[in-house]
Amino acid sequence: MIDTPTPRLTALARFLPTLGLGLVGGAIGFWLDLPLPWLLGAMIATTVASLGGTRLRSPGRGRKGVLVVIGVMLGSAFHPGVNIDVAAWSASLGIMLVATAVMMAFSVWFSRRVAGYSLETALYGGVPGGVSTVTLMALESGADLRVVGMTHAVRILILLLAIPLALPLLGHVSLPPTNTTLEHWLWLPGAADAAWLTAAGLVGAWLGQWLRLPSALLFGPALASAALHLSGLSEAAVPPSLIALAQILIGISVGVRFTGTSLASVGYSLVMSVLQALGLVVIAGLAAWGAQVMTGTSLAAALLAYMPGGAPELSLVALSLGIDPAFVTAHHLLRISLLVLCLPLLLSIGRRLSA
Repeated sequence: MIDTPTPRLTALARFLPTLGLGLVGGAIGFWLDLPLPWLLGAMIATTVASLGGTRLRSPGRGRKGVLVVIGVMLGSAFHPGVNIDVAAWSASLGIMLVATAVMMAFSVWFSRRVAGYSLETALYGGVPGGVSTVTLMALESGADLRVVGMTHAVRILILLLAIPLALPLLGHVSLPPTNTTLEHWLWLPGAADAAWLTAAGLVGAWLGQWLRLPSALLFGPALASAALHLSGLSEAAVPPSLIALAQILIGISVGVRFTGTSLASVGYSLVMSVLQALGLVVIAGLAAWGAQVMTGTSLAAALLAYMPGGAPELSLVALSLGIDPAFVTAHHLLRISLLVLCLPLLLSIGRRLSA
């Protein structure tokens, strides 16, 4: 059967009102001079509309394209002059793995003993990141997908709202000023640079799937783009307008996860998700502080690297705010890779202990 473009055009047409809402929200955030205005504005607008009962459409395949774009953007942070302190990075990665184990233990304990969820729901809902991969794995385990999805969505929502507002208070980062010039937004790379970036995205997407990487459409292009930029073949950068669009679509992707829910129907799950997220944020914050003391790592970079959120969202925050995106991306790639490998074993051990 030949795939016609009609269903895709229909899906796009249905998504346009949601996209329009995200654009309006992003524009308002830009006008209010919010940190990460396009992401936060779109996320807040679509979240409020979703909880208000509006039926919003997911970006669908558009999110896949955004992941490729973000991956290429992240790879551009690995340029020939990038400073990688191997000893500090290694120590920080070790601290992150210990913190991840503590976060997983807390999440499962909280979900089982306080919230009263099943082992499967507690385990997959407690994974700090990798929501798309984790949800697929949870589907085959008998976990409550509504609770798993709600837990991850609330956690990402809290992180994206809190991090840009909290970072300046740490005294370790100054948010970049908002650029309002038309020249800035209309800038495009040259034909050769555009070709290099496109090739990195396409080759990287294939490579990520061939290697069966978690979040293959994000980390595959990131690896290909990193190799391109580290080799010195190109210094190509993604245009600001495309970065803003990526932020809007990521914001929409978070907001539409609440579509079909209401505060009344998910009140208990929502409260449990918020409490669990706050506990994980405290653990990540303490680990980031410890990393700064022991390794001299930037507190802001460690915070973004250790936070229990999605790699696309937090890596995009690091890239947009100029907070060592290479460092942050490396940590999230290692964490989600190990978690995906270990989750079946952890579930098996948990079932035996509960028997």
